Amino acid sequence: MWEIFQIPEARWVMLAAGLGILLLIGVYLIRKVRPSEEEQFSASSELITNSRELHAQGELSDEEYRTIKSKLAGDLEQELRRATEEDTQQDTTTGEAN
Repeated sequence: MWEIFQIPEARWVMLAAGLGILLLIGVYLIRKVRPSEEEQFSASSELITNSRELHAQGELSDEEYRTIKSKLAGDLEQELRRATEEDTQQDTTTGEAN
């Protein structure tokens, strides 16, 4: 069985398979650790809702609430703009393929 490792082509195939497996593991780990765009969007939306509730309860001043709201609204706007651009690019690509 170990004789197969003496063949140079077999070594290259094993090396390529090993690198492929490492690449797949790396992609899996990155996707697991990095939040998706949907999660980022919902997190910003949820934070705005939470800060609105804290403001209504009097735990945030008007100035603090406006600051948080403007920052999170900017984040949401960027996410929506990026999602819209991606959708437009996908539609354009799909239209060209047909």
